Amino acid sequence: MIPRDPEVRPPRFITPSGFAAIRAEFELLFGVERPKLVETISWAAGNGDRSENGDYIYGRKRLREIDRRLSYLAKVMKQAKVVDPANQEQRDVVRFGATVELADVEDERRLLTLVGEDEADATAGRISWAAPIARALVGAAVGEERVVRLPAGSISYEIIAISYPERGAR
Repeated sequence: MIPRDPEVRPPRFITPSGFAAIRAEFELLFGVERPKLVETISWAAGNGDRSENGDYIYGRKRLREIDRRLSYLAKVMKQAKVVDPANQEQRDVVRFGATVELADVEDERRLLTLVGEDEADATAGRISWAAPIARALVGAAVGEERVVRLPAGSISYEIIAISYPERGAR
């Protein structure tokens, strides 16, 4: 077995809107929330005994949480490879950024969009391109049937429709 180089990572694909959301969160935390919190901590530290000062204790804890999140978001933005699904040339098969309508054997339909891991939200129908169902769908065309193997068992889906954002639409 060949050892993997820890510095070599698979690309961190993300859509332009997903990257914009991550950047907006970073800017909000760094430019607004963190400075306010630092000000509150400074004020609380000036009030004397810090061991029983709730503003100080909570402020320091929250500051650590914000700093961890900022570090994570900075790493994501540095590693991100922005891929605009509107520029997808081959629109008749499922690729990153595709919105796919699926039907299971009971003809129950689902609408899923394949997005980056950092912008996935299953409740909104946005699934990571690395999720088992997404991996099973990649390369499929309308009318094809794909089997998704999950811990709970296998599920068969038929691809009903594939769509991508229009070029130039924002």
